[in-house]
Amino acid sequence: MATSIKEVAQRAGVSLGTVSNVLNQPERVAEATRKRVLDAIAELGYVRNDSARQLRAGRSRQIAVVVLDVANPFFTDIVHGAESVAEEQGVMVVVCNSGENADRERRHLDLLEEQRVRGVLITPVDDSRNSRLEELVARGTPVVLVDHGSGWYSHCSVAVNDVLGGHLAGEHLLAQGHRRIAFAGGPMTIQQVADRYQGAKLVLDGVADLITITTPNLTVASGRAAASQIADMPGTKRPTAVFCANDLLALGMLQEMTRRGVQIPKEFAIVGYDDIEFAAAAAVPLSSVRQPREQLGRTATQLLLEEIQADGHHEHRQVVFQPELVVRESSSHPPRRRSRVSSSE
Repeated sequence: MATSIKEVAQRAGVSLGTVSNVLNQPERVAEATRKRVLDAIAELGYVRNDSARQLRAGRSRQIAVVVLDVANPFFTDIVHGAESVAEEQGVMVVVCNSGENADRERRHLDLLEEQRVRGVLITPVDDSRNSRLEELVARGTPVVLVDHGSGWYSHCSVAVNDVLGGHLAGEHLLAQGHRRIAFAGGPMTIQQVADRYQGAKLVLDGVADLITITTPNLTVASGRAAASQIADMPGTKRPTAVFCANDLLALGMLQEMTRRGVQIPKEFAIVGYDDIEFAAAAAVPLSSVRQPREQLGRTATQLLLEEIQADGHHEHRQVVFQPELVVRESSSHPPRRRSRVSSSE
């Protein structure tokens, strides 16, 4: 059973108020008394209940990160970036996984508000204006949108120019000679997916056939299912390349095409998005549109802490980073041709 502050006071022969002062304002306590209290704390193994103290004060030293898929290394890297900034400020990061489910996202937000977190970093499930986030802000919990750049000017946000990212992927596949190109991703209610599709469509319209394959989520399993759908198309309509909305889809696409004996990239080219660590380590290294993942987390946390410390006097900022196309073996026909929009490692 945990030792109470009352037991510490009894062991040291002082009042509860004196123990509280030693813990919170030690300079107000005489050195001899302070030493007696600290010796009692050490002997009894007392650990202060900082959580309860913070809740009594109406604040905590926690911020939350709510991500779409905790299993996606892209979001893991964002959390690493957030933690690196939070640690410097003595703040703890709590991670919640919405699983791309709006109801689950709302339940997490309800619990986080009950726990009096100082602020929330979130990649929303749905791009439509989220009334729950507006309620959080109205009641004093700052919110910063992560990997999300639409016009929610009532919040700070950090994002990548995903329309440009889609444009880079589409232009690269055109430069490789492809004229029947698939886009795999979904649901389109996720703004990042819609923007990446729009970027590819802008460059491919009127130049190549763009075949859209909407996936239920952004997982390896959905990538394998999308690959089966492509492989089962008649030869005259089958695309020769695919641009996947994230790297997990691209990895699933690569797995299924390889299982079916399709040669990558000779018979079928693949480009992913995010450039997670597994992209370069795949059996056929994946071309991918790189995002500054940890920098997204660091910048979002800096914005959130600034807003918390501003105490109501804060101007929201929308920070947008530029993506970079990294070309690897999965989309480069031998002999490899140079593309003005590509870069290699």
